[in-house]
Amino acid sequence: MYKIAFLPGDGIGIEVGNSAMKVAKVVAEHFNVELIINEKLIGGCSYDKFGTPLSDETLQACYDADAVFLGAVGGTKWESLPHNLKPEAALLKLRKALGLFANIRPAKIYKPLIDSSTLKREVLENVDFIVLRELTGGIYFGEPRGFNENHGYNTMVYSKEEVERITRIAFSIARERNKKVTSVDKANVLEVSQFWRNVVNQVHKDFSDVELNHMYVDNAAMQIIRNPKQFDVILTSNLFGDILSDIAAMITGSLGMLPSASLGTKYALYEPVHGSAPDIAGQNKANPLASISSVAMMFNYSFQMKKASELIELAITKTLSDGFRTQDIMNDGGKLVSTTEMTEIVIQNFIEIFHEQGLGVFTL
Repeated sequence: MYKIAFLPGDGIGIEVGNSAMKVAKVVAEHFNVELIINEKLIGGCSYDKFGTPLSDETLQACYDADAVFLGAVGGTKWESLPHNLKPEAALLKLRKALGLFANIRPAKIYKPLIDSSTLKREVLENVDFIVLRELTGGIYFGEPRGFNENHGYNTMVYSKEEVERITRIAFSIARERNKKVTSVDKANVLEVSQFWRNVVNQVHKDFSDVELNHMYVDNAAMQIIRNPKQFDVILTSNLFGDILSDIAAMITGSLGMLPSASLGTKYALYEPVHGSAPDIAGQNKANPLASISSVAMMFNYSFQMKKASELIELAITKTLSDGFRTQDIMNDGGKLVSTTEMTEIVIQNFIEIFHEQGLGVFTL
């Protein structure tokens, strides 16, 4: 039995979140696992009801869960609020409260969508890497910080423990992939990056079977566009990871295709990388595939059900291969479907693949 704290949030988060939970229930049923889903408010809708974007009740539900699934937060309705009350503030508070220090952002090219990107096919073929972003340290949380009429200032700071723990995850993930880690920093300019590089080198001694190379962040941004196939696991700090993961996202053609996982020592949160898209909210147009792929990551990292994760990804690939598209990925042609239709097609493909592989009712 696994408990999921389900936080659909705002805008299309509600639609794609419901799609994700529907898929999760079907997958769990086929693998003979019980899921308990506890739905709570977060973001703008939470502010409207409780006066805070993250209530104590929602936070407690996350503490009590085996995994947290988030749809999306935010919208123009709440843009004028003070920063500490904006929907996005809930994410920072939640990450900190749950100790979610490792953000995993896959950059995987689905072959049926290879022509959807602005990059050439030969650049994108067989691209499959991960941006691993440190999530609870660095310049977003460093003190002192502030601004006045004449100055604005932030502090980028990392402790040895913070760098060590994210680095160990990077090497551990790389061991299960192609055994290559690229640590991205700005060590030619920033002392904090020199420190980062030194700690990464120290940790590497325990993972000598994994190749390590270092790259400056400006070069890394260029290389992701020029030759993304060279990467396996990109390890980097909070600020640089924020930027590089969005660059990596766009080489795939659509933010609607990309999942993410944020892991800590005890807790984990899964979410699509896209926003709440209030312009299409409630219209059944949103692409649910990033959310469904986030569910695949949840089954893999939190539930240790790698086979279930693999079958979800196979179902997504088959759905795309059969030509089904939501509006955001229609630029290469195909059969236009709604959010709910795409979800049902993925579910049917999952069930077919499950039985084709002779799994019957899988027992753990």
